[in-house]
Amino acid sequence: MINDIEWKTSENPVEYDFAVSEMTKRVLEIKKNSAREMIWLLEHNSIFTAGTSAKLQDLKNSNVNFQHTGRGGQWTWHGPGQRVVYLMLNLKNRLQDVKAYVYALEELIILTLKDFYIDGTRIGGQPGVWVKDNNECNKIASLGIRISSWITFHGISINVNPNLDEFNNIVPCGITNSGVTSFYQLGKKISLRELDISLKKNFNKVFVSDSFFKLNS
Repeated sequence: MINDIEWKTSENPVEYDFAVSEMTKRVLEIKKNSAREMIWLLEHNSIFTAGTSAKLQDLKNSNVNFQHTGRGGQWTWHGPGQRVVYLMLNLKNRLQDVKAYVYALEELIILTLKDFYIDGTRIGGQPGVWVKDNNECNKIASLGIRISSWITFHGISINVNPNLDEFNNIVPCGITNSGVTSFYQLGKKISLRELDISLKKNFNKVFVSDSFFKLNS
């Protein structure tokens, strides 16, 4: 049930290393049944991270602050104006299916975008959520996960009002034929708090009611 999940919101930017350390500890506690599942809403200070599939040549500027991390995916950027959502969930209590979990995360994002009259879409073989704008398809949300003994961590990032120029320092997610967008670039001026309210509501729809996982099992 949703009441069994701890929701945590950090008002100030969280250093990336600290967040990974805290997630790792929480995952171990969930494995031992000594802690509840948790969803952590936060922002990071500016940092570029390389997932397990990242290629060095996709880092265009080696002078930026970057580090390798244990999540899946390739290069991305985190920073102010971007909502990061880390999910520490026990899939043993839901559906032990990685593809279904990725689909569920994308569905969570798409439903949330819809609340603000943005039409998000999937692109086959490219995890994340995209928006079609002026005959272009630009990415508004990224996804990078890790699963250990069916306990999830890392998660998603949604561009609300970040400095999109930062993405010029990398090839985001290894994709060269599209750009990156945000709520603000699409003319939607919302606060992180408004986004969080929508995320919580839609999380309940996607992850708590069993209907989604039954449909995708």
